[in-house]
Amino acid sequence: MSRFIAGILGTLLLLGAGLLWWQGRAQDEKPVTGPPPPLEAVSTGLPDAGDIGDARGPAPPVPPEAPKLSREEVRFNRYDRDRDELISRNELMGSRTAAFRKLDTDGNNLLTFEEWAVATGERFKGADADRNGLLTRQEFATTAPKRKAKVRCRC
Repeated sequence: MSRFIAGILGTLLLLGAGLLWWQGRAQDEKPVTGPPPPLEAVSTGLPDAGDIGDARGPAPPVPPEAPKLSREEVRFNRYDRDRDELISRNELMGSRTAAFRKLDTDGNNLLTFEEWAVATGERFKGADADRNGLLTRQEFATTAPKRKAKVRCRC
């Protein structure tokens, strides 16, 4: 048992001496003051970019910009699911068949962008009460679809 206690005391003594030595060395080192050395003076061991500049090859091509779509084209594309530039009755959804029939002026069950644009242009003209080509908030409010009155339960 005395050997065990002596071993523990010896270990603690060595740890204490190491800690004092470490603290003494930390106080001897002087902190670095002043501006940092210039980058040319610091050697990283890495090759200079000028040495391997030709090995990288040409810059990659710049991707083309997508054309900016008008608001009507975005709305049209929302319904044109198969992107064939035509909106079929199924694409416009079964619940909107009455609205589709109004927009399909030639009755071929296909809605072209021209038919769509004419109908929305007429809707704009109908809302523009003062005929200045601009919609005020009050004029825009008239373009909202009419809501059907909800049937209330008479239980």
